[in-house]
Amino acid sequence: FAFLQERLRCLLVLLLWLRGTDSFYVPGVAPINFHRNDPVEIKAVKLTSSRTQLPYEYYSLPFCQPTKITYKAENLGEVLRGDRIVNTPFQVSMNVEKKCEVLCNLPNKPVTLTVEQSKLIAERIREDYYVHLIADNLPVATRLEFYSNREEEEKKKEKDVQFEHGYRLGFMDGNKFYLHNHLSFILYYHREDVEENQEPTYRVVRFEVIPQSIKQEDLKADEKGMCTLPEATGSAPQEIDPSKENQMLFTYSVHWEESDIKWASRWDTYLTMSDVQIHWFSIINSVVVVFFLSGILSMIIIRTLRKDIANYNKEDDIEDTMEESGWKLVHGDVFRPPQYPMILSSLLGSGIQLFCMILIVIFVAMLGMLSPSSRGALMTTACFLFMFMGVFGGFFAGRLYRTLKGHRWKKGAFCTATLYPGVVFGICFVLNCFIWGKHSSGAVPFPTMVALLCMWFGISLPLVYLGYYFGFRKQPYDNPVRTNQIPRQIPEQRWYMNKFVGILMAGILPFGAMFIELFFIFSAIWENQFYYLFGFLFLVFIILVVSCSQISIVMVYFQLCAEDYRWWWRTFLVSGGSAFYVLIYAIFYFVNKLDIVEFIPSLLYFGYTALMVLSFWLLTGTIGFYAAYMFVRKIYAAVKID
Repeated sequence: FAFLQERLRCLLVLLLWLRGTDSFYVPGVAPINFHRNDPVEIKAVKLTSSRTQLPYEYYSLPFCQPTKITYKAENLGEVLRGDRIVNTPFQVSMNVEKKCEVLCNLPNKPVTLTVEQSKLIAERIREDYYVHLIADNLPVATRLEFYSNREEEEKKKEKDVQFEHGYRLGFMDGNKFYLHNHLSFILYYHREDVEENQEPTYRVVRFEVIPQSIKQEDLKADEKGMCTLPEATGSAPQEIDPSKENQMLFTYSVHWEESDIKWASRWDTYLTMSDVQIHWFSIINSVVVVFFLSGILSMIIIRTLRKDIANYNKEDDIEDTMEESGWKLVHGDVFRPPQYPMILSSLLGSGIQLFCMILIVIFVAMLGMLSPSSRGALMTTACFLFMFMGVFGGFFAGRLYRTLKGHRWKKGAFCTATLYPGVVFGICFVLNCFIWGKHSSGAVPFPTMVALLCMWFGISLPLVYLGYYFGFRKQPYDNPVRTNQIPRQIPEQRWYMNKFVGILMAGILPFGAMFIELFFIFSAIWENQFYYLFGFLFLVFIILVVSCSQISIVMVYFQLCAEDYRWWWRTFLVSGGSAFYVLIYAIFYFVNKLDIVEFIPSLLYFGYTALMVLSFWLLTGTIGFYAAYMFVRKIYAAVKID
């Protein structure tokens, strides 16, 4: 044992030493050093539009192609996001300027677009598509400069700069379509410190583009494939007429600038948030909500409960015992198993799986290991974690099923492993068929779908069975009071004890604690923004867990005081009440923030929203259920029952 301890200590020292050295990088994102004239490869990722929500691969449009097209091998997350990373014919060399060069059909032969191709480009311009390129894993950005609402004197001095991801494919003026056929790349490099007699090394730290639409005649291409950019005022844009063939030149220029930004900080430009104070406001707002809830809770628990328990436990004046009232009355029925215990335990098992997965993903992302630079890593991690967390989901579901007097553990385990994932897979498959029909790169390829099914039935299902087996064999939860043979009659309930009213009341506070963060998450998903504030998200998640637990305890206390002991299903439903508000917010976001008009994009939006709402309901319902269950067991253990 001492030998093993020594070995572990050595391993820990080695890991800490590695952590301290300069060579420690998150896997896959180590910096690449370039010398002057080294090729810097420009790759294309995809075309996206927040109006259609359908990504397309780069060569779905008639752009110039290299002699050999090679696609990068992608991880699961990239495939699910619709990324199809491919090489392009742009020739860019480190710290080598290019004034203007023709991209294809050298030397100066124009590209002829057929009527079909022209129609397709015009349609994509109308749908507001953006093109996404990368150089050294940095996404291209378009600089937007604007004056903020400052004083007049300051206005003259300073502009606010923001960056838009990708560049617009083209623009419309009236009913005419114009294509951005000239790209001015501006790449920034950081010169690394090297020894005196060594060749200087450079690292790419920013990748910007200025897209321009310039008519073929104005580009003045010569026999060598060089071209001349016209003066900004004197040039006409390149129109695309969808009713006929169009001729044009695709051209580009490259400009390099030195930058003080170090390689480690190169993503900061893309992630600049002008509204970090909104996040702080959101956190403070959430903390106030939680304190408000805690105040109510402590008042109920400390004052009311103590008084109740003291009254119930008075042993003197046995003859004059007051008529039992309130929650003690239902002590013989409070742990009576509910209807459909197998489905309840299965849903709660899936909720535990989601809870563990989300907690670990947010925590790991907060440590910076799932940054946007490791493309698709977040989604890949989430998928694998959900599969592996099946063992915990199965364990909790099995133990609860045993507590609820269930006997068919194999059927229960199968239900836990397939109920929620089956619904998710079913909805995604139907949506995927529609995306396939549109020939979008967002469609999950058939081999990936088979791989996901193999993960589900090869990893998740056996792990759920394993967890369920041990959970079912373990001692059931110890309920402090016995259940009567004959169920007690439930008195008529007041209107405000209705399930739906409970959902509305219970959902508003947890939703209020997190709705500002929800806006940023929606923007990241539907408007192709980067989401990276996982530190804030982790805080919000903790606040959500606390507020869900507290509101669930308050609701179950009121229910038991009203002598209604059917709390199992009700607590699960009511605690997930904030999911109802998330659905309302999603509809509001769709109507006010998104410019989606077509049927399939709307179907995709509401399909994925339904999955988010279902997952959120399972998550919050599970948190609330376990909080309420612990509370109920605690209070009934504190009173003496004859």
